[in-house]
Amino acid sequence: MKKICLFILLSGLVTLSYAQEIGLQLYSLRNEIPKDVPGSLAIIKDWGIKEIEGGSTYGLTLEEFNALCKKNNLKMVSIGAGFDELEKDAVAVATKAKQFGAKYVMCSWIPHTGNDFTLADTEKAIAVFEKAGKVLAAQGLSLCYHIHGYEFRPYENGTLFDLMVKRLDPKFVNFEMDVFWVRHPGQDPVALLKKYPQRFPLMHLKDRRIGTPDSQDGHADNETNVVLGSGDVGIAAIMKEARKLGVKLFFIEDESAHAIEQIPKSLAYLKSISKGK
Repeated sequence: MKKICLFILLSGLVTLSYAQEIGLQLYSLRNEIPKDVPGSLAIIKDWGIKEIEGGSTYGLTLEEFNALCKKNNLKMVSIGAGFDELEKDAVAVATKAKQFGAKYVMCSWIPHTGNDFTLADTEKAIAVFEKAGKVLAAQGLSLCYHIHGYEFRPYENGTLFDLMVKRLDPKFVNFEMDVFWVRHPGQDPVALLKKYPQRFPLMHLKDRRIGTPDSQDGHADNETNVVLGSGDVGIAAIMKEARKLGVKLFFIEDESAHAIEQIPKSLAYLKSISKGK
């Protein structure tokens, strides 16, 4: 880990001035953090990142984990919550979010059978999110559903995602756009931002290897996650539109086995395109 820290520190020096508005989804370092929580959080600090999305303490007490975040000037602004957690005990989810100091709760998966995401699955999700969103809002928190690709199946004159947007009150539920999972089923992230300009306060930044086939099943090989700007998602155009529309929080999420090497390069790319914003 010491060698990794030195590499990342040197790589991260070029990104410090821009990284402050870019956060990190901690799942990106899921292989590193459990082995060395203090060292991993120090790496994130060295990258210049200040905001994180997570929800686990990785075996530490909440007090120990929060103290390490404070030491590394990291703020947990969003946590993940499972669909079942939101359905069974949204109050407990709200308590957990507050313990981390987070303002957002995101759910990244709607349970469904195999690859068959149906209208019934969508209707259930709408009911669960609506109820949980009201509970969280009463606690000063915001619920966002993280798009995963299978929601773009046809429904009436649009998609099941259109139905979700229409039925979910923005006072209680909005969305986190994972740009990879919008692009993967063949959708256009920029067009979706323009279609629903006020519904995406959160965004996951993730690029896809050129030549990867589209799919609506919500699954992809992790190694199709590449350095931002080197894939086919169109990160530059997305960032331009997202900034214009006021997306509040951006998180790099790199699910590849090489995330720790790729993230500094992604930050450098984001810095390079920021000059023309």
